[in-house]
Amino acid sequence: MPIGPRYLLPARLLSRRWQPISQLLALLATEVIEVSDLPVRGMEEAVVKALKKRAGAHGRSAGAEHRAILAAALLTPARRPLAELLASMLEVGRDDDFERQTHGE
Repeated sequence: MPIGPRYLLPARLLSRRWQPISQLLALLATEVIEVSDLPVRGMEEAVVKALKKRAGAHGRSAGAEHRAILAAALLTPARRPLAELLASMLEVGRDDDFERQTHGE
């Protein structure tokens, strides 16, 4: 018999101990979750220690910290250099148009 939500017992018929397992089986039967592995070999010991220290500071495993670092580095849009940002600004006047004035003048 295939496993799926319609073949699982209703929660009211299950003991409290088996309800989470029943819910997990229902989730697995209805959704496919794809996760890829990315092992890293040949990492310097100092880098591994720094990763573990940072993971501990954030309250997560070294693997979770590694995933967070990769996601932040690869999924965050790149910042534009300041020179590029300034060059893209429109010309709005001369420099002396923007001189600071004090109340006495």
